[in-house]
Amino acid sequence: MIRHFAALAASLLVLSVAGIALEASNRDDPGPIEVAASDWPWWRGPNRNGSAAPDQKPPLSWSETENVLWKSPVPGRGHGSPTVVGDQVFLVTADEQQGVQSVLCYDRNTGKQLWKTDVHKGGLTKKGNKKSTQGSTSVACDGTRLFVNFLNSDAVFTTALTRDGDQIWQTRFTDYTVHQGFGSSPTLHGPLVIVSGDNKGKSGGVVAGLNRKTGSIVWKHTRPSTANYSSPIVLPVAGREQLIMTGCNLVSGFDPLNGEKLWEIAGATTECVTSTVTNGELIYTSGGYPRNHVAAVRADGSGKVEWENKTRVYVPSMLLQGGYLYAVADAGFAVCWDSSTGEEKWKGRLGGTFTSSPLLVNGHILATNEAGKTYVFKATPEEFEPVGENQLGNQAYATPIACGGRIYTRVVQTNGDKRQEMLYCIGVE
Repeated sequence: MIRHFAALAASLLVLSVAGIALEASNRDDPGPIEVAASDWPWWRGPNRNGSAAPDQKPPLSWSETENVLWKSPVPGRGHGSPTVVGDQVFLVTADEQQGVQSVLCYDRNTGKQLWKTDVHKGGLTKKGNKKSTQGSTSVACDGTRLFVNFLNSDAVFTTALTRDGDQIWQTRFTDYTVHQGFGSSPTLHGPLVIVSGDNKGKSGGVVAGLNRKTGSIVWKHTRPSTANYSSPIVLPVAGREQLIMTGCNLVSGFDPLNGEKLWEIAGATTECVTSTVTNGELIYTSGGYPRNHVAAVRADGSGKVEWENKTRVYVPSMLLQGGYLYAVADAGFAVCWDSSTGEEKWKGRLGGTFTSSPLLVNGHILATNEAGKTYVFKATPEEFEPVGENQLGNQAYATPIACGGRIYTRVVQTNGDKRQEMLYCIGVE
C-alpha cells in the first residue's frame, strides 16, 4: 500500500512538473506570424528577396503630380524602408537635434500619421559615415508586434511594440563600437526575432535569436571583431531553412531556430552591406571593402564557390529572377548574369550613385539613385531594356517597396539648409 501511494505521488509530481513546464512554454509562446500576401512585413519583403508579390501592377511612371495617391511628411532623418501590414505603414526615424529615436505609424489608405513612439531619448552617437543616420533600419512585424533595432549608448537594442505603439519589451543584445554606423534590420522566423550587430569592439559582434513575446535571448553567437553591416536573413536553401550571414571575411549558415552553426567558410569580404538571395542551391554574396566581388557559393557546407567576379555591388542588394541575377552597382550601372555560370548577359548605364536596393515588381526592376531618380527597366536577360525614369525629391537612400498594387517610397527634398523627408504612396485610383 505504501509503495502504491509513493508511486502515485511520484506520478502526480511528474504530471505537476510537466504541467508547470507546459504552462511556462505556453506562456512564452509568441504565436504564429500572421501577415497577408498584400503586406510587406519586413526588410526585403515577404520572401526576403526584394521581389514584390506577383499579379500586382503598380504604375511604372510617376512624378509630384502623377500617380501620387498621398504623401506625408516624415519628421527627423532616417534611411529605413517602409513596412506595411494591414492598414498601417511603419517607419523608423531619428531627431538628431533632440536626440530621439522613434517609430512612426501612418494610415495605409490616407497617409495620415497615426502615432509616434519614442524608443530612445538621448544616447545617440555622432560618429560614423556622413551618409549614415540614427534610423537606418526597417521595422519587422509578425502581425501582432513590431520589432526595431537601434544603436544607442554604444550598444544595440531590439525593442518590441504593439501595433498601437506601446512598448512590450526591450533587449540590449550587444555592445557596439561605431565605424561607419549601424543598419542591420531584424528578421522573423518561427518564435524568434533574429538580430545582429557585427562591429569592431573588443568582444566582437553578435548574431542572436530572441523570443518574439518576451525578448529573452534564446541563442547567441559571438562574431569576429570587425565592422560589417549586413542584416541576418533566413532563406530556403540546400534543402532546409538557413540563417545566412555574410561579411567579417566569412559566409556562414546557421539553424535559425537554435543557432547551431551548420557550416562556415572563409569568403565574401570584410565589410558587407547587402542581403543575399538564393536559387535554392547557391547563395549570392557581394561586397566592396576591402575588395569588390560578386560570388555564387554552395550552401551545402562544401564551401565551393561556383563563380566569382570583381564587380562592386557594395550597398544595393541583388535580385534573382528566372535563373538570372540582377544587380545595380553603386557607381550607377545595372548588370545581368546567368545565376548558374556567372556569364554576363548585359550591362546598362543608369546614372548617379546608388545606396537604395532595387525592387522587382511585375517583371520590372525599379532602381532609385541618391538624387531621387528611379530608373525602371525590364527584368529580362535578352538585353538592357529601359522603360522610364521618375523623379521625386532630390535625395533618396531608403529602398522602395511594393505591395497591394502600390509603391511606397521615402525621399528627401532639400532647399538650401532646409531638409524635409517625405513618404509617398504611388498608385492608381
